[in-house]
Amino acid sequence: MPHTTEWTMRLHLFEDDDGTTRAHVVLDTGTTALTGRGTAHCHPADAYVPEIGDELAAGRAVENLARRLLNTAERDIEAPRIVNTG
Repeated sequence: MPHTTEWTMRLHLFEDDDGTTRAHVVLDTGTTALTGRGTAHCHPADAYVPEIGDELAAGRAVENLARRLLNTAERDIEAPRIVNTG
């Protein structure tokens, strides 16, 4: 049976004064929300390029979210199902 749905993802980036970039991503499925977090740290000897910190932190947050989503799917697969025979 065909199925179409739309999920929304919001990504928030925050940079601290110490050169740490933090990312928080929220995936809203309409029935639940999953989150992922990631960070990046600028080494003092490196040139200050904010886009690199954003990319690293965002990539790590999305990767963290992906692991959580896969873990949720695995739990759902293993959960006992009630079959409606009615």
